[in-house]
Amino acid sequence: MLTLYSALLAIDNTFGTPVNQKPIHLGADIVVHSATKYLGGHSDITAGVVMGSKQHIGEIWAWRKNLGQMPAPETASILSRSIKSLVLRVKRQNESALRIATEIEKHPKIKRVLYPGLSSFAGHELAKKQMSGFGGMITIEVDGDYEQTIKVADNFKIFRIAPSLGSAESLCTQPVTTTHHGLTDEELQRRGITPSMIRLSVGFEDAEDLIADLEQALNII
Repeated sequence: MLTLYSALLAIDNTFGTPVNQKPIHLGADIVVHSATKYLGGHSDITAGVVMGSKQHIGEIWAWRKNLGQMPAPETASILSRSIKSLVLRVKRQNESALRIATEIEKHPKIKRVLYPGLSSFAGHELAKKQMSGFGGMITIEVDGDYEQTIKVADNFKIFRIAPSLGSAESLCTQPVTTTHHGLTDEELQRRGITPSMIRLSVGFEDAEDLIADLEQALNII
């Protein structure tokens, strides 16, 4: 385990999910998940999860209780139900996302595709070492400008525009207009976010239908 100034290593594993990646086995001290996303998986709860050793969780417990971060019984029940199907759901999304990323990377109106399962991805070799699946999140960069990218997103028929992810339905969002809206051009550039990027969250729909939806949306530009 990497130790730097006695700091603990905390990992947000929301995108990876416990199905695809186990950060604690890789040396992390604490792992967090937005359970609203893949763990819940149906866009019907808001919750979060912190995982770690008994010692670390014990230190967090009092703060969690005092700040009121306690899920309602019905939320906990829905989350418990959803986790029972987590493996099946994530494996389906893994397969579909890899199929979509591989196919859409060839499209003439796509500048690049960012997905850990692609050999063109900068961290692909590392992802292969520490992941058993590459997840359902894909970022595409349209070969066009800001306005053209908006047209593509607006032209989707199956992908729904929403800043969430990890649900049964496939979603899309343009980071510069949603999750990273308001950042300066310099900060966007520092983070590698361009106006022509669209983030895709792959759901349960048939992969071929999603590929067809991407192709018809791209054909508008």
